[in-house]
Amino acid sequence: MVEICRIDPAHGQDARLKNESFLLWGRMIPELHEGIWSYRTERFSQAEEMCFPDEPYDVEKEEGIFLGAYENAACIGLAVLRKQMFRYLYLDDLKVKSDYRRCGVGGKLIQACMDEARTLGMIGVYTVGQDNNLSACLFYLRHGFAIGGFDNRAYRGTVQENKADIYFYRDLT
Repeated sequence: MVEICRIDPAHGQDARLKNESFLLWGRMIPELHEGIWSYRTERFSQAEEMCFPDEPYDVEKEEGIFLGAYENAACIGLAVLRKQMFRYLYLDDLKVKSDYRRCGVGGKLIQACMDEARTLGMIGVYTVGQDNNLSACLFYLRHGFAIGGFDNRAYRGTVQENKADIYFYRDLT
């Protein structure tokens, strides 16, 4: 059984859960019409694997809320939340070990994020997904998030120049 709990300094190493690769197989293309977001998807002719660099999170020194997903005392997933100047908590990082993907762990982490937002008197949670990470974008939509913005300039001048960011928001209900 998977249990979600805050990572305390005694278990700080769990916040350094290694990133694992995932497939980039399509792109989400958001569209704004009369103030309402919709989207379409585009499949790539060839999928490619990607892995983000590992983050050296330090639970004792960093401001943030670190939530771990545990099975048999082993950390199998991580969510990192940060307070912003807005009334939404920012979901800075969400990852699940590849052997546990598609098993409901990510959804449990999202629910724990929403519980944290409620406890802190926030109105919801927001996050950012790269448009070419269609699996992540669709995951957020399946878990109650809605598109709330698009940034096609964030990666200009970088090796990721062909990517854009999609902002996803989920309000407390």
